[in-house]
Amino acid sequence: MPLKDVLAAMIVIMVWGANFVVIKFGIDEFPPMLLGALRFFFVAFPAIFFVPRPAVHWRYVVAYGATICLGQFVFLFLAIYLGMPAGLASLVLQAQAFFTVAIAALVLHEAIRAHHVLGMGLAVVGLVMLDAGADSTAVPLVGFLLTLLAAFSWAGGNIVLKSAGQVRMLSMVVWGALLPPIPFLLLSAAFEGPDRIVDSLAHFSWRGVGVVFYLSGVATLVGYVLWGRLLARHPVARVAPLSLLIPVVGLLCADWILGERLGLWQWLGGAVVLIGLMVNLFGARWAAGLRQRLQRT
Repeated sequence: MPLKDVLAAMIVIMVWGANFVVIKFGIDEFPPMLLGALRFFFVAFPAIFFVPRPAVHWRYVVAYGATICLGQFVFLFLAIYLGMPAGLASLVLQAQAFFTVAIAALVLHEAIRAHHVLGMGLAVVGLVMLDAGADSTAVPLVGFLLTLLAAFSWAGGNIVLKSAGQVRMLSMVVWGALLPPIPFLLLSAAFEGPDRIVDSLAHFSWRGVGVVFYLSGVATLVGYVLWGRLLARHPVARVAPLSLLIPVVGLLCADWILGERLGLWQWLGGAVVLIGLMVNLFGARWAAGLRQRLQRT
């Protein structure tokens, strides 16, 4: 992977890792479905008047909006609202990496090689160790299941992007964001009520403004544009596991900002995740080098 793509991946990891703390702040300012509507409204507008429509069939744009934009964040926002800790949400959501690789193997017939399996296995061990240190944090079952559904929606969106081929990601993100606001508003009106919507919009704070700006401008426009470009340039099995670094950042941010303290097992788990990622990314190169040395001897 070229250096510029590695740097792009690191930006995405940092932005999305901090995103979970921002979502937690946002849920305190707005009801979750209204927050989703605001997020994607400001992704689409006013950018839609300046960004050309993506040069792909409409079904890809609709599928992208329905999976990565709508499905993922309906489930994730609701999970955090119902008590899923922000740091652990960043951890559980990375099940998308496993869902993505599995769906890509079934749908796109991408190969899963031995070093991918080993790297992902190490990452799973690391993620379990990360979770083992969170004994002081209650994890509601419904929040956990909703976060898994969010992960599956994200994985579906990854496959949509890969299937669409070369596409201008800024166009895909902006035009895909046209779909979610109305369903989010309908869900908000049905379950949160018009009075709560009006009250939230009439009494928003500057922190609320900052939350919506970060979620729409930074986490969505910057994050998903860079992520989509990485998926277009590299095999899914190489890109998707990079997201396993996100919970390391997410747990650190939750520790520093929200007081969700990390235990020894979580620190050790983060190290194991890093080792798993290195095996996944560089395993083929290491194996080739080892074979060459064995042949020389």
